[in-house]
Amino acid sequence: MCGRYASFAQGDDLAAAYARNGFIQDPLFGDGTDNWGPSWNIAPTHDVRIIVDRPVTAQAAETLVMASGERSPALAGLISQLAKSDPQESLIDDDLVRQVRRARWGLVPGWAKDPSVGAKMINARSETITEKPSFRRAFASRRCIIPADGYFEWTTLEGPPQHKIPSYITPYSDGMFAFAGIYEFWKPHTATDRQLTQWLVTASIITTAAQDELAQIHERRPIFLTPDTYDAWLSPHTSVDEALDILRIPVLPTVQRVVSTDVNRVANNSESLILPV
Repeated sequence: MCGRYASFAQGDDLAAAYARNGFIQDPLFGDGTDNWGPSWNIAPTHDVRIIVDRPVTAQAAETLVMASGERSPALAGLISQLAKSDPQESLIDDDLVRQVRRARWGLVPGWAKDPSVGAKMINARSETITEKPSFRRAFASRRCIIPADGYFEWTTLEGPPQHKIPSYITPYSDGMFAFAGIYEFWKPHTATDRQLTQWLVTASIITTAAQDELAQIHERRPIFLTPDTYDAWLSPHTSVDEALDILRIPVLPTVQRVVSTDVNRVANNSESLILPV
């Protein structure tokens, strides 16, 4: 599984790594995600950043122009153009805008009565993701990328006494992990006026069986996407079978190092947590 990770890449780093090719090249940063503070100890239920492709609307285009500081003048024309278009018109891939959005780690299905269930749904197994009611609808059309500079796993060592050693895992090459993820929208079912109730966006990391060196640390690992899969993975037009094929990509080379048990305490959050001991 993946129960803790680090994410300290800045907005420019995400833009360089995940921007789509085509007439919309700047990611749309929303909810303050363009000014995101670094974290070396992200834990379940924390706010995280996710990369998504969403249909373009007049409001989204306007926000995109504002977020880019109007450095993309071609986008300004989209506002009036989209305002006149039929919202029911079928969408194609070029009608999608890539966004960096805020979500809470731990997926809450739309039908859940209490959002606290998300604390137990931080990971979704790739082997059963199309079968589990909690995950299958999100997997069909709400797939995301969860950027991470590295993640932590704990190896259990037999005692006496039995104890766990944390390791920090990063890509072998420079850059960051692109975890395969899914996201969901949730609103309270008891709200008197649902239109006035803010949506809760939540996400899960998809995992698979670990191999080779990673298997010596923990039996599960996040699925690492590669740049050539980003567009198809994020597109809501990609079928379930095609998305499953993407999850079968070979594992990326990684580097592991033992780190301090200070990471065990969620309140600890500094760069020292990822340094070798």
